[in-house]
Amino acid sequence: MLYAVISEDVADSLSKRKGARAAHIARLEELKQQGRLVLAGPHPAIDSEDPSEAGFTGSLIVAEFGSLIEAQQWADIDPYIDAGVYAKVTVKPFKKVLP
Repeated sequence: MLYAVISEDVADSLSKRKGARAAHIARLEELKQQGRLVLAGPHPAIDSEDPSEAGFTGSLIVAEFGSLIEAQQWADIDPYIDAGVYAKVTVKPFKKVLP
């Protein structure tokens, strides 16, 4: 089943994001190689493709996991959590309708 991992950043998270980005992306690449990643990306803090120093306010990942528990366990060990990027992470089932 698909699950959405919805994360909210702490204030001024950009430097923390930059420090942990390689490890965070490596985990996403692993899901992608396994054919389980539907989409992933951050929420820019401003209405811009490249928010520069404005940074980001959070992230969204939609991926396939065996259960809600498995999805939550995966989310709980994200490098952004260890780096203090995320203030809150919510994991919930997701039903893709379109496209």
